[in-house]
Amino acid sequence: MKKVTVVGAGNVGATAAQRIAEKELADVVLIDIVDGVPQGKALDLNEAAPIEKHDAFLIGTNVYEETKDSEIVIITAGIPRKPGMSRDDLISTNAGIMKSVTEQIVKQSPDAVLIIVSNPLDAMCHVAFDASGFPKNRVIGMAGVLDSARFRAFIAMELGVSVENTHAFVLGGHGDTMVPLPRYSTVAGIPITELLSKERIDALVKRTRNGGAEIVSLLKTGSAYYAPASAAVEMAEAILKDKKKILPCAAYLEGEYNISGLFIGVPVKLGKNGIEEIIEITLTEEEQKALNHSADAVKELVKILKTLK
Repeated sequence: MKKVTVVGAGNVGATAAQRIAEKELADVVLIDIVDGVPQGKALDLNEAAPIEKHDAFLIGTNVYEETKDSEIVIITAGIPRKPGMSRDDLISTNAGIMKSVTEQIVKQSPDAVLIIVSNPLDAMCHVAFDASGFPKNRVIGMAGVLDSARFRAFIAMELGVSVENTHAFVLGGHGDTMVPLPRYSTVAGIPITELLSKERIDALVKRTRNGGAEIVSLLKTGSAYYAPASAAVEMAEAILKDKKKILPCAAYLEGEYNISGLFIGVPVKLGKNGIEEIIEITLTEEEQKALNHSADAVKELVKILKTLK
């Protein structure tokens, strides 16, 4: 069976490990710096396997040697955002963690595809890209799938339709500047602009932008993890099964959408080589302006990273 490593055995990492095993996509190595936690969670999930009826095997470890030859590495390590903290506050701590994790992963799995989940997402992609020395198709940020899933969930709730009928596109950085695209968001192929008033669409767009913060404010002592884990696993599945699935992901742009040298959320085709194509859709002037604004916000984060070096 294929092998996927999940770095960080917290809520996002452990849930991602569970979903990968239960879909029988791969065996899973769950690695964390805390002794006992990845081992305990992996054992608990292995004991659930007879009931959930899968033969994926999970290993919990604190050493990177166990991660050798992983096809995919999902990196969730880092400190989570607490109420009142901006994503930028996380940057210096998590940049150090990301650099160290990536360097150790690359030694063991030089051919892996990296899926970055740690916040601030767009900046952490840059850290992993630099630290890994990997080509740009093998470093991918998980943000757009999650943001689009939130948008889809809200559209389905609003219209009282199946979530399976909904498609949505959210571009840009993962944060307050993200760019949900109602024109490209549909219900059974019908653009939501035909089904909802501008006021309702604006409200759903706003709720999507604040999706993470809304959950942080409800949980009080943590942040979202079920949907982020599902989003990372959807990406992993597309790569492991070579599905050529088009999903919005943070990708390193070199001129696409008139943006260069930044990780930005755009539609990409995911297959066995990671990002196999960046898909350029036509944006209105207003949408392009919003995307440029989002790119500027990511640029600021990258500037902060450069001062940390």
